[in-house]
Amino acid sequence: MSENISGWTSDLSKRFPGHYETLRGVVRQRLVFRQLGEHLEGSPARICDVGGGVGHQAIPLARLGYEMTILDSSEEMLQRARDALASENGSVRERVRLVRGTGEDAPRILEGETFDAVLCHGVLPYLEDPEPLVRALTEISRPGAVVSVLTKNAEALAMRPALEGRYRDALSAFDSDRDTGGLRVVTRGYTILSLLGMLKENGVEPIQWYGIRVFTDHLGDQRPGPDLTDVLEAEWEAGLRDPYRRVARLIHLIGRKR
Repeated sequence: MSENISGWTSDLSKRFPGHYETLRGVVRQRLVFRQLGEHLEGSPARICDVGGGVGHQAIPLARLGYEMTILDSSEEMLQRARDALASENGSVRERVRLVRGTGEDAPRILEGETFDAVLCHGVLPYLEDPEPLVRALTEISRPGAVVSVLTKNAEALAMRPALEGRYRDALSAFDSDRDTGGLRVVTRGYTILSLLGMLKENGVEPIQWYGIRVFTDHLGDQRPGPDLTDVLEAEWEAGLRDPYRRVARLIHLIGRKR
C-alpha cells in the first residue's frame, strides 16, 4: 500500500461514521449519490466501491439493484457495513459483497475481476503517492466503465479556516496542498488539473467534475435542519457552476475507461 500521510487507524474508523450525521456529511453523501445517478447506467450492473467503508454509497445503490463490492482495508469499517446490512431486506444483502484489502491490491485480491463502475471516494487524501491506487482503479474497470473519484480540493484549502475566522491558518493554506481535516488528521488535496492528468494517464477520459460543499463546509458539527432540501439544492447548483465549484472543499470527478 502507498505510504499514508496520517495513517488510517482504528480510532479514525470509530470517528469517521459520525461525520455522516453532520450537515457536512449529509451534503457530501447526498450530492455524491445524485451526481453518480447522472452517469451510472441502469441496474443490474456491477460496481466496486474501493475504500467504501460502512457502505454509505454501496447500500443505497444495492437498493436500486446494483451488484456491489465494498473493498476496504479496515475490518472495523467492514463490520459497520455488516451491521448496516443487517437491517436491509434479503435481496439487498445478497447484492453486497464485503472484501478486506487495500485499493492498490484490488486487481490481485479480486483475482482480475472487472466492473461496470469503480468508485473511490475520500481515499486519495490519505495517500502520499496516489499513482498505485489510481492505476489499480483503472485495472479493475472494464472498457467503458464509469470511474468516480472524490478528493479534497487543494485550490480551496484557505476557505474553511477563513470562514471560521482562523485567518493565520488561512494564510498558511494558500501555499500548501494539505491541511488538518474534520477528523483532526492531516490529509492532502489535489487540483482538478492534477486529478484529470492522473486519470487520463491511466486511460480514463473525464466526463464531468463537480464541487461539493461550497456553502456548508465551515459549519463544523452542525446537524441538518428543516431547510435541508434548500441547502442541498443550493449546493447542487453551486457544484455545477464556475466560479462556485472551484472553491468547494471537495472535487468529484467522473470519467469513463477507454
